[in-house]
Amino acid sequence: MITFKEALNRVLEHPLDLGNELVPLMQSNGRYLAEPIYADRDFPPFNRVTKDGIAINFDGAIGTGEKLQVEGVASAGMKQLSLVDDKNCIEVMTGAVLPKNTDTVIMYEHLTIDEGFAVINKEVTKGQNVHYKGSDESQGTQVLSKGTLITPSEIGVMASVGKPKVLVKKVPKVCSIATGNELVDIHVSPEPHQIRKSNSVTMLSSLSNLGITGSSLHLLDDKESIEKGLSSALKENDVLLLSGGVSKGKFDFIPEVMEYLGVEKIFHRVAQRPGKPFWFGVHKESKTVIFSFPGNPVSTYANYHLYFLPWLYKSWDIKTEERSAKLMVDLEIRPPLTRFIQVKSKWNTNCLEVTPIVENGSGDLTSLSRADGFICLEPREEVYKTGELVRFVNIR
Repeated sequence: MITFKEALNRVLEHPLDLGNELVPLMQSNGRYLAEPIYADRDFPPFNRVTKDGIAINFDGAIGTGEKLQVEGVASAGMKQLSLVDDKNCIEVMTGAVLPKNTDTVIMYEHLTIDEGFAVINKEVTKGQNVHYKGSDESQGTQVLSKGTLITPSEIGVMASVGKPKVLVKKVPKVCSIATGNELVDIHVSPEPHQIRKSNSVTMLSSLSNLGITGSSLHLLDDKESIEKGLSSALKENDVLLLSGGVSKGKFDFIPEVMEYLGVEKIFHRVAQRPGKPFWFGVHKESKTVIFSFPGNPVSTYANYHLYFLPWLYKSWDIKTEERSAKLMVDLEIRPPLTRFIQVKSKWNTNCLEVTPIVENGSGDLTSLSRADGFICLEPREEVYKTGELVRFVNIR
């Protein structure tokens, strides 16, 4: 049995080179950029009016004490107009190109306009209410960096710089595999000795947040079924995420079948809770990477976040940073097991505070709905004290 740190290091020693792919912009949400994005023009591309009102030449119009004649109206989408007389004005709408020979915009709320003349009713500052050309970004400036997570905000940026297609990190083909005779589909009313397939659904949902459309498979607890199912899955996928079948029970055939199918065992059993029976290996021929977690829901979910996600980011060459949070209770974590403890978190000033939730072991699926994340505590003789900073793994 190896330590959590040893296990994680060994997992990270086996990343996959997944490559990149070009996808339509609207299909890139949740993916990671594989290219930097540059501004193809100044932003804004012209001196832009930010308020409905009038545009004036400040030096020509202010201080004359006279009414300003309205020469015309400029709206968004119109070509640039030009003010002929410095002592006049042009009505402008938000988003319009600031007319030539003007430099200041006064909003309607500070004006009286009557019969084609405008009177200014409030003090004016030169240059007000103008969004200047290139003040956000100049042409050629990098606006998004390689490795950025694409959200609707990034999609908006890429649309504005004319990127109908975008190069993203390619996602792996992943199959979520549940084992066990006790499992039934979620629409089935289970018998007293049965449970519904929650782990597969949880894994597929988690993968979808990463832009990965995973597949699923259910294997019964007999050697022949497991061998047949895994043999096909190894050929068709880059990654297998298994739950169940790796403990010491008489029907836990996964390690034995993996060896028979030519999968190299990297390790089996880790000094951690939950997830001590965790098995990890790589298929020698297809190079498929296998994460085989214990079947308890909390165990599967914790190990997904603590092993699979770091492995995936390493495969994508995405740098991530560990987060810390302030512990709000004393906790005793004696050797030899590293503990992954479900917590509720809240922000207090500039610090994230975490408190363990009440749960009933690694089979307590409903406890996950009350948790914001896990804290990862290494075993030690000293008690973890209230106020101490500990590693926090977010699951929200």
